[in-house]
Amino acid sequence: MSRSYFAPQGGHPGQDQLLTDRAVFTEAYAVIPRGTMRDITTSVLPGWTETRLWVLARPLSGFAETFSQYIMEVQPGGGSDQPETDAQAEGVLFVVEGTAELTVGGASHALRPGSYAYLPPEAGWTLHNRGTEVLRFHWIRKAYVPAPGLSAPDVLVLHEDDVTPAEMPGTEGKWATTRFVDPADLRHDMHVTIVTFEPGAVIPFLETHVMEHGLYVLEGKAVYRLNTDWVEVEAGDFMWLRAFCPQACYAGGPGRFRYLLYKDVNRHMPLRPFA
Repeated sequence: MSRSYFAPQGGHPGQDQLLTDRAVFTEAYAVIPRGTMRDITTSVLPGWTETRLWVLARPLSGFAETFSQYIMEVQPGGGSDQPETDAQAEGVLFVVEGTAELTVGGASHALRPGSYAYLPPEAGWTLHNRGTEVLRFHWIRKAYVPAPGLSAPDVLVLHEDDVTPAEMPGTEGKWATTRFVDPADLRHDMHVTIVTFEPGAVIPFLETHVMEHGLYVLEGKAVYRLNTDWVEVEAGDFMWLRAFCPQACYAGGPGRFRYLLYKDVNRHMPLRPFA
């Protein structure tokens, strides 16, 4: 099956471009359009060479509470021998362009567009671009929340091609989710999946639930209901939804609508800040 994974290219808009855009920031949700991912909105990180990044989400009062999400851009020859400096942080990598060499647990893995890697806390991983093209990938980070009687999850390296999408009941395959992690594995406190809508498919009710969401549109376009608003989104856009923000979707086509989805799962609701 043919797939595409949108990746930002940077650059800078001309002086003749209108300032009006689709960027929205509210108490319930945010939309960061792909056009905002320019050279002047990038960041850099210590310990990484030949690398810049766009920060899509970060723990912040009134914004994302449970996770951070970056789009990393690594030039040929760049990378890091110590990418993660927080001993409590778990991570998910998802490659959208180029190739990477991931080393973790003494094993080396070649990543390509559509590759997924789950990295538990203290995994001790490294990542480098040994290729000749620019590498771009999502890096989703979360402070792992232990649960009594459960160990931390294992390292997991997969490709989207390895996973059969699970169809939403009653949709005849028009709405499906690619789950890289077994939903019954309660060691995991976050899921990062790919949700696919065929043209004409819908979320037919206003979902309102406890999970915080980060959605990055990989392919296509749709109209998304966010709280009280209908918002047009397209490949390269990012959406943040706080817990209990009403949401729905209509994928009008002409092609498939697909997004990378983060959500926090499988833990008690914290009654006080974690130490």
